[in-house]
Amino acid sequence: MLIVRPARLADLDALERMAHAAHPVLHSLPRDRHVLETRVALSEDSFRAEVEFPGEEFYLFVLEDTATGALLGTSSIVASAGYSEPFYAFRNDALIHASRELKVNRKIHALTMSHELTGKSRLTGFYVDPSVREATHDAAAHLLSRARMMYVAANRKRFSDDVFSLMLGVTDEAGVSPFWEAVGRKFFGRDFEQVELESGGRSRTFIAEVMPSYPLYVPLLPPEAQRVLGEPDDGALLAYDIHLEEGFEPDRFVDIFDAGPVLTVAVDRSASVLANEVRAVRTAQDDTGTSGTPYLIAAGGAHAFRCALANLPSSRATGAPLSAELCTVLSVKDSDTVRCVPLHQASGELQ
Repeated sequence: MLIVRPARLADLDALERMAHAAHPVLHSLPRDRHVLETRVALSEDSFRAEVEFPGEEFYLFVLEDTATGALLGTSSIVASAGYSEPFYAFRNDALIHASRELKVNRKIHALTMSHELTGKSRLTGFYVDPSVREATHDAAAHLLSRARMMYVAANRKRFSDDVFSLMLGVTDEAGVSPFWEAVGRKFFGRDFEQVELESGGRSRTFIAEVMPSYPLYVPLLPPEAQRVLGEPDDGALLAYDIHLEEGFEPDRFVDIFDAGPVLTVAVDRSASVLANEVRAVRTAQDDTGTSGTPYLIAAGGAHAFRCALANLPSSRATGAPLSAELCTVLSVKDSDTVRCVPLHQASGELQ
């Protein structure tokens, strides 16, 4: 059985392995073991803390196969992006250039460096181990990604009212970004991956010091850079679709390095809030879950969060019939309540 839970220091070896395996680099998983250990310790402190408003907290989750104890993925939440230094992105503005004398009225897109996303909560660090079997990969990815919003929805004071996520922009097989080659390299004079490692998740002062402070007019960029503007990389399409399932939508921002799309959602408009059902647990037979509708099921509150996938009857009146194994995994018993959200939403259901 797959479960999402908070990471702990005992997971350090597995997390280090994933940090070195992940491409591109995950800022939530530094490849330096000592720095990674500090990061995991911060996550443990964040989960334990009593929080009244979002600050420097960082929440690191892992995907665990309870049958083997193996860790198969990781994801994280930054409570307040750019808490110590601004979070930078390009804002895609539409500027009007008009002349009454020439009878010209043109709308031109321009990219302006912005730190408007600073202070908003951010989903980041999504990684699923390639060893996850193809038959279960999509379900595992949905669970690992959307469990974060289940946690946000259950612990509103810890996060901002709006959440965003930065999708990987288009790169070629060699990891070269057309947008970086057209823009970033001109100012940094370095390879994309090198600056990516140094950028601290888009919150380093040198970004403002080096990147252009004036708008970049999109029509002046090379065609290959224009084509990838706001487009996710093929390797990020599943993550992109999972975010859409949760209720995220493309915003007017793009990544400052590779022009990947920024997706945003108001927490109150997310599936984890609008489609949430609080159900009472009742222990059922071990074959429970073979029929019904797939649901994300979360328990454990702020400090001992757990999230898993299981099939439930569509009717809330039946409560949450869970197998004895799942009750153990979620640390719940009869009459306890769990948060339940359908894994897939019908078209227009969240409107």
